[in-house]
Amino acid sequence: MSYFTVNWLAVILATVVSWGFGAGWYMVLAKQWIAAIGKKPEDINRADYAPYLWSVLCLLVMAYFIALLTPLLLGSLSVTNGLIVGAHMWLGFVITAMVLNHRYEGAPWARTLIDGGYLLAVLLIDGAIIGVFG
Repeated sequence: MSYFTVNWLAVILATVVSWGFGAGWYMVLAKQWIAAIGKKPEDINRADYAPYLWSVLCLLVMAYFIALLTPLLLGSLSVTNGLIVGAHMWLGFVITAMVLNHRYEGAPWARTLIDGGYLLAVLLIDGAIIGVFG
């Protein structure tokens, strides 16, 4: 087995599901999120598709690395192992980087909680889906 071999079907499915989850997450929390980033609804350019394209690319990279690292770190792919790696990556790197940056920026804690909660869900979704494909 190559260290760079992953199940691309699982990675793509995890990307699609986590992107869909994000659409719902940010629709439900749109008012709070817009306030937390210091904008008004009319400040959001709905015609700009670049953030959506970047989000798909970033979610694909995240899913790829969960698929790549889970068996390397824990010896095998399973739902439990995927969830463990996803949670540890979030705690060790994602939320710590967000807290660090948001505190320097003076961003409200609501922004950290909304964005951090979403990214925790993404990494857990990735770990679960990739683990199912084992």
